[in-house]
Amino acid sequence: MIRGDRIGLRARHEDDIPILRTELYDDVVNSARAEGRPWRPITPGSKDPRLVGDDSNPAHVPFSVVELEGGTLVGTATLWGIDTHNRCAYVGLGLLPSTRGKGYGTDVVAALCHYGFVVRGLHRLQVETLSDNTAMLRAAERNGFVREGVLRSSAWVLGEFLDQVVLGLLARDWKPGSQA
Repeated sequence: MIRGDRIGLRARHEDDIPILRTELYDDVVNSARAEGRPWRPITPGSKDPRLVGDDSNPAHVPFSVVELEGGTLVGTATLWGIDTHNRCAYVGLGLLPSTRGKGYGTDVVAALCHYGFVVRGLHRLQVETLSDNTAMLRAAERNGFVREGVLRSSAWVLGEFLDQVVLGLLARDWKPGSQA
């Protein structure tokens, strides 16, 4: 398990899947805003990679996020698009609605940075998020990510184009434990 201050990143367990399906992926608005593609339902028993870990894809590492105290599932975290040649990857997370606003996002991003930079030896991590996703912007910036640009009207979300913000962090600029 990769440990943050209050959360841990661990492998996806079978009993996580119904909770994640119901609380994250069956929520059309949340899913449409989090995915780079149109929402579609996930059928029960599906091996959809958003739910089930796929050990055969080294470019996508999904975690379940749990509270260290008690082990309660609070969401998902992912290092995806891992490029071993250029040593870079994307950071993503999704918190269950009942756990949002409690500071877990900043801790999850810190744990993903540790995994990416220390465990995987990556050089660069990147976040791409909707410009109105203040929680993700705040979590990334508290961990040292720098806004590098805005992709204007680049995301089609529920009937409208929205801007996306690109943030990056280089291993040399990362300071473990620097989140505010």
